[in-house]
This record gives sequence, C-alpha cells and structure tokens, in this order.
Amino acid sequence: MIRGWNAQALVPVPIHSSRQKDRGFNQAECLAQEIGKRLQIPVCRDLLIRVRKTVPQKELDETERQNNLKKAFKMGINSVKLDTIIMIDDIYTTGSTIDACAAVLLKNGVKKIYFITAAVGQGL
Repeated sequence: MIRGWNAQALVPVPIHSSRQKDRGFNQAECLAQEIGKRLQIPVCRDLLIRVRKTVPQKELDETERQNNLKKAFKMGINSVKLDTIIMIDDIYTTGSTIDACAAVLLKNGVKKIYFITAAVGQGL
C-alpha cells in the first residue's frame, strides 16, 4: 500500500533545534530513517524546518494546538522539486501538526502529501 503512493521522499516532522540538542534525536526522523531503509524511499530531513520553538502539543487543548503551530514551520530546500511525499510523525492526536506542516508544503509546490504515524492518541 505505501509503495503504491509513489512517494519521492519521506519527510519527518521537524523539531526545534533546541529540542533536538536537548533530546539528542528527533523521534519522527528515527522512524523515517527506518521506514526509508525498509521501503527504499529516501528521507528528506531538510524539506521542512521548524523555525519557532513551541509548547509541547500534549500540554494543550485542540484550539491551543492549532494556534501553537502557526508560523512554526517553513519550507527548506526542495532542489529536486518533490511532488509527492510521505510525512512521518510519532503521534497523531488532533492532526494539528500534520495540518500545519502540510499547509507549508502545499503552498510551496508539493502536490500530494500522505502521512504515517507510529501511534494515534486519544482526541481531547
């Protein structure tokens, strides 16, 4: 099924550089690397950049989650001009993170966006 999406790349949801430094890794990127290895799809970790440090989503209600992510992401390098990608995130609860990332990607020329998540949290 995933191969049938014909994605050109996997794009992990980015975390802020300060969080990456504190944690030492980005869990979405770890998932993307493993999925990419198994499905032989390249991982493009620079396509989307988190430019604003936000409050962890787990601490917010649905409305706060959407507002928390406004202007949190920007487009990185799309030198290959990717049209179809698969976003990777660790947890999907309300969809706010995926929506915020997808809006930036669509605005910048990506035509189709699928997503894979490791877990689905309970909605608020």
